[in-house]
Amino acid sequence: MKKTLILCLVTSLSFMASAQSANRLLINAVDAKTTISRHIYGQFSEHLGHCIYDGYWVSDTSTLPRKDRIRLDVVEALKKIKIPNLRWPGGCFADEYHWRDGIGPRENRPKMVNTTWGNVTEDNSFGTHEFLELCELLGTEPYIAGNVGSGTVEEMSKWVEYLNFDGISPVTAMRKQNNHPAPWKVQYWGVGNESWGCGGNMSADFYADQYKRYATFCKNYPGAPLRKIAAGASDFNYDWTETLMKKVPLNMMWGISLHYYTLPGNWREKGSATDFDEQAYFTTMKKCLRMDEIVSKHATIMDKYDPEKKVALVVDEWGIWTDVEPGTNPAFLFQQNSLRDALIAGSTLNIFNNHADRVRMANLAQTVNVLQSLILTRGNQMLLTPTYYVFDLFKVHQDAKLLNIDFTSPTYALGDEKISAVNISASQDSTGAVHISFVNLDAKKDITFRTSLNDIPWKSVSGRIITSKKFTDINTFDQPFIVKDQDFKGARKEGDELVVTLPKLSVVVLELK
Repeated sequence: MKKTLILCLVTSLSFMASAQSANRLLINAVDAKTTISRHIYGQFSEHLGHCIYDGYWVSDTSTLPRKDRIRLDVVEALKKIKIPNLRWPGGCFADEYHWRDGIGPRENRPKMVNTTWGNVTEDNSFGTHEFLELCELLGTEPYIAGNVGSGTVEEMSKWVEYLNFDGISPVTAMRKQNNHPAPWKVQYWGVGNESWGCGGNMSADFYADQYKRYATFCKNYPGAPLRKIAAGASDFNYDWTETLMKKVPLNMMWGISLHYYTLPGNWREKGSATDFDEQAYFTTMKKCLRMDEIVSKHATIMDKYDPEKKVALVVDEWGIWTDVEPGTNPAFLFQQNSLRDALIAGSTLNIFNNHADRVRMANLAQTVNVLQSLILTRGNQMLLTPTYYVFDLFKVHQDAKLLNIDFTSPTYALGDEKISAVNISASQDSTGAVHISFVNLDAKKDITFRTSLNDIPWKSVSGRIITSKKFTDINTFDQPFIVKDQDFKGARKEGDELVVTLPKLSVVVLELK
């Protein structure tokens, strides 16, 4: 008979028996079959504001440690959290980007106007070779979004050939002239981006036909099979997913993308990144938790056509989107990053982990200086955001076995509204260590659990925590360590039980060995 690991979490607070039963968590460790793909922890870097230029890519006179013009402090910070893939060049920018403009001697590359993000002129000094060198420095896999909106089938086909073909052809000769004799063998390939909007304002039916046309000519060269990703839906557009699954043969796509941003307000008035009260905080977290509903409903549609789950759901744009910081260019999407953002990151990653049977890739928007970024730069200065520290803690889940959970959360109430106060995911790595990630969204209450662990040998528990006094707390260039991870002392072993107290507004990751 198979054994089942059961963790029964009961609050030590003197609640009624009915309240205590609401805090029950069951984890099945023996029947763990699903792997949490490391690619869920992917990142996204678009030609937008100061993400590429003055983010990764600095002046050739910069005094920073750099490889060519890639700043190495940013590289080292991202290597520490083991980012598994990096999506580029967009975003909306992808569908106005023509790859041939970004290769060859830099002094000969034509300039272009970035009409999507502020009509700034770019010199194309950061192109295909520079991006792939960045990926090599990071030890990460490139995920390239090709141009369907304003590009041609031939242009996309030749880009794939330039990247992946090891034989003799005009474009491979061009690659060799540009000092890269061997192909890069790029795997992840997006066929367009947001084709329902900035990528061409297409209908789902029209895009499905365009996808099949473009994807047909994105060839699999020897030793370099493509994982083609269709431009999927935004938010609650379930018809888009239904149409793609119905019209595109499953063997033509590795994945379908999904975009969902957490907006504290609305698209016209998104709300401040730093100046908000508990009601705004509560509303934002309620919207963040809708990711579970959205993923579930898109996955259910995919299950109708793909019960074996061959096609991945790729959430390649997600995160909080607020108003830009006062005094900055509105088109550059520069926003600060608070403890609230760390709680959003932890909650969203828990959701993705728990849907790892279908969600096999995701990309936070964006890595440096844009939206919910991991890193902010100012000249030679660099700081790590609260969101960065969440990715650092959660990297223990990469490629670990998902432990199936059955959990009813206590509630966090504000006025007449309620949301789940706690969200959790758990995994077991190749050494047998169990990692449990908790997020306590409650702005007022610590929550204590007493947990029996059956059928698992463990002798010690350790942990790390991210928290702060206020949900508006941020890191600044003057005070860069207000919100960061630290040792967690709130978990202990009592006999055969685990006792853990989650402070209000906290992200906690425990390791049981």
